[in-house]
Amino acid sequence: MSIPSAIEARGASHDRSSHPGEPCLTAPIAPSRVLAMDRGSTIPSLAATKLSAPTPPVRLVQRGRLHAVLDAAVAARGRRTVLVSAPAGAGKSTLLSDWLSRREERGAWLQLDRFDRDPARFWAAVVASLDRVVEGLDDAVGAATSQAALDPSPVVARIVNAIAIDARPLVLVLDDLHLVEEPAVLDGLEHLLAMAPPQLVVVLATRVDPALPLGRLRVRGELAEVRAADLRFNADEARALVEVDGDALDVDDLATLCERTEGWAAGLVLASLSLASAQDRSGVVAAFRGDDRLVVDYLSEEFLSQQESGDRDRLLRTSVLERFSAPLVDAVCGTDDGWAWLRRMAATNQMVISLDRTATWFRYHHLLSDLLLLEARAELGDELEALHRAAATWHESYGDPHDAVEHRLAAGDLDIAIDLLWDHAADLMNRGQIRTVVGQLERLGPLRRRHPRSLLMDGWIALLAGRAADAWRCLDAAREEDLDEEEAGHVVALTIMRGLAEGDVAAALSAAAASGPPVDSTQAMALGGVLVHAGKHDEARGRLAEAAAAALEERHLFVQAATPIYQAISDLEQGRDASALQHARQSVAVAERNALERTPQLALAHSIIARTADDPAECAAAARHGAALARGAPGRITLAYALTSAADVLCDLDAPDGPDILAEARRVVDRCVDPGITAPYLGRVEARLGDVVVPSAAQAMVEPPTEREIAVLRHLPTRLSQREIAGQLFVSLNTVKTHTRSLYRKLGVGTRKEAVQAARDVGLL
Repeated sequence: MSIPSAIEARGASHDRSSHPGEPCLTAPIAPSRVLAMDRGSTIPSLAATKLSAPTPPVRLVQRGRLHAVLDAAVAARGRRTVLVSAPAGAGKSTLLSDWLSRREERGAWLQLDRFDRDPARFWAAVVASLDRVVEGLDDAVGAATSQAALDPSPVVARIVNAIAIDARPLVLVLDDLHLVEEPAVLDGLEHLLAMAPPQLVVVLATRVDPALPLGRLRVRGELAEVRAADLRFNADEARALVEVDGDALDVDDLATLCERTEGWAAGLVLASLSLASAQDRSGVVAAFRGDDRLVVDYLSEEFLSQQESGDRDRLLRTSVLERFSAPLVDAVCGTDDGWAWLRRMAATNQMVISLDRTATWFRYHHLLSDLLLLEARAELGDELEALHRAAATWHESYGDPHDAVEHRLAAGDLDIAIDLLWDHAADLMNRGQIRTVVGQLERLGPLRRRHPRSLLMDGWIALLAGRAADAWRCLDAAREEDLDEEEAGHVVALTIMRGLAEGDVAAALSAAAASGPPVDSTQAMALGGVLVHAGKHDEARGRLAEAAAAALEERHLFVQAATPIYQAISDLEQGRDASALQHARQSVAVAERNALERTPQLALAHSIIARTADDPAECAAAARHGAALARGAPGRITLAYALTSAADVLCDLDAPDGPDILAEARRVVDRCVDPGITAPYLGRVEARLGDVVVPSAAQAMVEPPTEREIAVLRHLPTRLSQREIAGQLFVSLNTVKTHTRSLYRKLGVGTRKEAVQAARDVGLL
């Protein structure tokens, strides 16, 4: 696992109904198993079926009256939102996919599932869908989706701007919106609906009305609606759906069927399955009901009982799969004819639905899926775990690691699930999909609190969310476990971050000194970063170079953006202003390309630009931006350095807010146990503004410290008071005070924190 963030940075399950079975499904776009995105793309690999409307069935009923309603909604000026809200099986997806396929304008489809509750995952999927019809959208949005959990507005703004370039109409269908009830997702969607350019129409298909300002949209005339009553099949539409090969259904029977199903599309499809082979068609109609329980009973009696034993067995075994392909069916069932079986099953009934034009991926109608899983639990028992295990093994080799984790969890293979999650969690978190990882961690049960890898993942997540206390609890618990080399490396990195977050460079240095070689780019950057804050620039240089190289290899965008920050600080501290400015601008450019520009760590890059740029206006703007950004960081070191830099620049420019920021910097530094290089820097700024000349440590060390003074000096980076230091050294308090004053004089400093850093600078610490 590669840590998803660096020093002091913060950011803060497929549902069986994720592809609800609409009775008739229509045109997909991509035939591939998974969209194989270029590694340089910011769009994650997604199942192609999420971005395609499903394949239409053999009997597709044309619903011209509803097409006309949708056409009118799109044609109406200023009406940018269409809500299609009705219960499961009402025919929403079928209607929309057929309608969209017949229109000339650009159309994008996104099949939502419950994992899209994660804001970063949701917006990444929206971008992937729109990127198919909006040229350059991925480049325009960049990796802004990774920050969507914090603030979706940059994502929305970039999407809107990219769409606005092309005046051609565009329809975006979001299917199964009811699965995405997360407020953070809906807030962003509300923002998109409010900002949508005139050429964009967003169609929301859902089983329940979403928590969006629908009333306001109605009042403004910006909303068109298709409800359950509109979707009910009338007699003519029902006849087209249930009659087979021109074999007409009795008028009274048809009326009864429409009444019993209340025009419910799924119920009509289920009825048509039995009517196709029934001798007593009137009897079938008379016995049919639209109640869910009766429909399930009906499926058991009229569908499963009609299957040959081999087909029935395979249906039950594949019920553990959300969607399936022939190789996956064969892997789970131990067969070798999955392709032929799937083609035959899909051709003979509408309950097995093809999800792409090449008939590669399939799913079951959601009612059938529920029934099969119930039957499988009753008949197969413990064998279900083996089926999940086989599916997991297949996905580990050929499929999606996320699905592999899900099946391992379902199989009870929790240790393996943790290892798989550990391997791909960083990629999810780097894309901002923290909630997706949390959802899988929650399913670990008690093991979550005692396995070192789950503890460490929880620790990083807590730190990203700004919950430092929770992060440290996870860190302390992980330390008690038996750790491998990689886990131990993460403990070191988290410990370093703890020291810096608490304003204790000495503690962070101590953790770094105990570290072995870093196992990934973020740990290398953490080690290099703390050395920079401690003024140990020669040692830091190698670690930072290692971090930069590893970040490129790992494609770790955060580390690519953050590592130049520490290189810039080190350059500036050593008088290389031009190189410092170059590194700082490099950091900002990488961050902006990948939507990381609001990360608090970037405050330090703006601080360096403020101190090294030529234009006074740019310097002042960068100083203020750095200070504002740093105030969002949970730790003290970033805030202290950014505030000191801002005060330095703004006071030099006689800006009115300079003194207030200087006072704020002093308050933060005073709360730090050991602020590292920031303490002497702040002292120099304060001395300059007070017209007091303070000699550098190198000038002041004409007289070396005594051994007793060195003994006192070694305790200064700790949290011990002078009285406690006296107790440690078995001397009087006055003796410690005398040695401390002598050290200050020899080092040319005025405070304990400045003395610590000055001693580091001359090699005494």
